[in-house]
Amino acid sequence: MNNYKLSNIPLKTLKWFLEHNGLKCTKHTGGHEKWTRKDLPRPIIVQSHITPVPEFILKQILKHLGFSKREFCEYIEKNY
Repeated sequence: MNNYKLSNIPLKTLKWFLEHNGLKCTKHTGGHEKWTRKDLPRPIIVQSHITPVPEFILKQILKHLGFSKREFCEYIEKNY
């Protein structure tokens, strides 16, 4: 049984994941980036100055995109 953890995910990995799921970085403001996709009701805001990404932020992003922790970890393992 795998133990899927969201701690210590580097910012580079999160950005790669967002790009591979059709999101584009549309704006850089200070230490934040705005990621959008046409079918999403609102943009995803990522702190671009904090790595690794805090777990609660990653959970919010995954919820917004409809991914579970297991799906995210398997996607990263298989494709990254």
